[in-house]
Amino acid sequence: MRNPLLAKYSGSVPRYTSYPTAPHFHEGVDCGKYTQWLGELGAEHDLSLYVHIPYCDRLCWFCACHTKHTLKYEPITSYLESLKREIAKVGSLVSRDAKVSALHFGGGSPTMLKPEDMIDLMQAFRAAFDFRPDAEISVEMDPNDLDEPRYDALAAIGMTRASLGVQDFDPKVQKTINRIQTFEQTRSVVDAVRARGVHSVNCDILYGLPYQTMETLEATVNDIVSLSPDRIALFGYAHVPWMKKHQTMIPEEALPDVETRFDQMSRAADMLVAAGYEPIGIDHFAKPDDRLAVAARNGRLRRNFQGYTDDAAEALIGFGASSIGQLPQGYVQNMPATGEYQKMADAGGLTAVRGIELSADDRLRAHVIEEIMCRFAFSFATVRALYPQIGETVIAEARQFSASNPDGICEISGDEFRLTEAGRPFARSVAAVFDSYLATGKGRHSIAV
Repeated sequence: MRNPLLAKYSGSVPRYTSYPTAPHFHEGVDCGKYTQWLGELGAEHDLSLYVHIPYCDRLCWFCACHTKHTLKYEPITSYLESLKREIAKVGSLVSRDAKVSALHFGGGSPTMLKPEDMIDLMQAFRAAFDFRPDAEISVEMDPNDLDEPRYDALAAIGMTRASLGVQDFDPKVQKTINRIQTFEQTRSVVDAVRARGVHSVNCDILYGLPYQTMETLEATVNDIVSLSPDRIALFGYAHVPWMKKHQTMIPEEALPDVETRFDQMSRAADMLVAAGYEPIGIDHFAKPDDRLAVAARNGRLRRNFQGYTDDAAEALIGFGASSIGQLPQGYVQNMPATGEYQKMADAGGLTAVRGIELSADDRLRAHVIEEIMCRFAFSFATVRALYPQIGETVIAEARQFSASNPDGICEISGDEFRLTEAGRPFARSVAAVFDSYLATGKGRHSIAV
């Protein structure tokens, strides 16, 4: 390989949107434990809410999300009734003094909902929770779903951030991943939401796609930059056909090798920086005045199941099939199977089936891994202050890894462990050094580059 670091540090590791990661959740965290945890959320806790709509009117072959294809609306109608029961139940368990600072609609395709159902679902949330006046309302959008009534409904629910998946505009790539979406469609969505007062637009680009070339990627980046989104996410395609069977529709021989993926990532990142975007963590870019960029400069950048965020809420509550919550006490996941989720919601409201309660060691390592993923460094002084009894454990691991690493991807500088510029693309692999669960072999992961 031209870059010898790729062979050593591009192996399969978690994305570290949580620690411990989801393969280590267990059935010991159930509805009873979840009830207890929700009851402990009080006025001192800001809440962030996530709602999962697990339906699409087409299935994109590249997608690794929990979703299913449907051309009928009846299953969605039924699902929404169950979802509203869960919302009401969770709301009854959480103190009304706790304030909601953010709500994210994800999927699947939330924009498949009929306009009246979007508004009705938002009303269910507002009936169950107390929202801050400046709460951020973000929605993942599929341009193929959208029309004027839906745009008006999104404005009516108070959407403040629009998130559009683009992937690549090249027709051959789009056909291979079953995601047909023209630049003109995408531009019309951006124009429509901005005309309705949406202050922030996010676009996702993928590299490492089948038949994708440096030329198609460069063209896509240029097209996206011309739309002037506030944030851009540059993700590597995660080929995990053992977990998502529809990915077997993608011809593996058409996928770029790891060196080509790395070149694509590097070139796209250089183009975005040249266009005036600030790099955020391993895969995000934002305009300098965007809240994400400000959070990164101020040391307030966070990482959760939605990726990088400036959301400082102490609790993220997930709603809907398969959704994951992150509470002060630990993580909890809802029943993934949609039909079983609905049975549980209809019977009692809560649908938690697994999770993990955080130990002191988990919290220590979660802090270190989040710091590496967000700012490519962690402070020994901060670790000692937060975890005086056990902090020296990971400090010793950091010193050992740095001393035994001949590749120059990390260093000890004063009282800090940090990645060098050469090491930053491999932040996931460095974070994995501090993952005490990884050696158990639970779960398979996508490659780190």
